[in-house]
This record gives sequence, structure tokens and C-alpha cells, in this order.
Amino acid sequence: MLARTHRLTSGRDFAETIRRGRRAGTSTVVVHLAPGEASQDVEPRAGLVVGKTVGNAVTRNQVKRRLRHVARGRLSSLPRGTVLVLRALPPAATGSSATLARDVDAALRRLLGAGA
Repeated sequence: MLARTHRLTSGRDFAETIRRGRRAGTSTVVVHLAPGEASQDVEPRAGLVVGKTVGNAVTRNQVKRRLRHVARGRLSSLPRGTVLVLRALPPAATGSSATLARDVDAALRRLLGAGA
């Protein structure tokens, strides 16, 4: 579970991050990253999008648990105020936790390297 201060819950925030943020895709996940508020008091936040194309409810929940675990480990390395959205693709259903972590890390490296 992500701490409340790290959760992205508003549909508007999801839409804004996907619309105005940068994105990088891998075989299992698309990572959307947007700079957040300029205030240094705002923690990085993360949200997940796991649609029905990933699988049935049990499969989607398994993928969400894995992605939450991956996101929780990466939030401390993100700049304050950053908003991260992880969108699972259908191959995420059969991907291991290590595969998902590797794919998220690769996408984040591309996004953070491009923004520097």
C-alpha cells in the first residue's frame, strides 16, 4: 500500500499527468511522468491504471499489487512534486515482479535522463 501522501486519487490529476507529462513505454508498462507543484513540501505521488485488457479481476489485482510495490520503491528517487502514472499493458499479466521492476526502471531512466 502506498502512503496517503504518495497516492494519486483524483481523475483530473491522472488525466493531467497523462496529457501534459512525458511518457516512455516498455513491453509491460507505460510510464507517464509530470513535474508537479513547485513547492518543496509536496511529496512525489503515484497512480496506477490497470484496464480490463490486462485480464480478469484477479489478474488485474495481482498486477496492481506488483506495480504498487515497484512504485513505492521508486518514489524516493523522484524529484519532489513529481507525479507518476504507471499504465499496465496486457503483457504485464504474465510478467514477474522483477520484469515489471526492470521495465519501470528502464522507462524512468529514459524520462529522467531526457528531462535533465
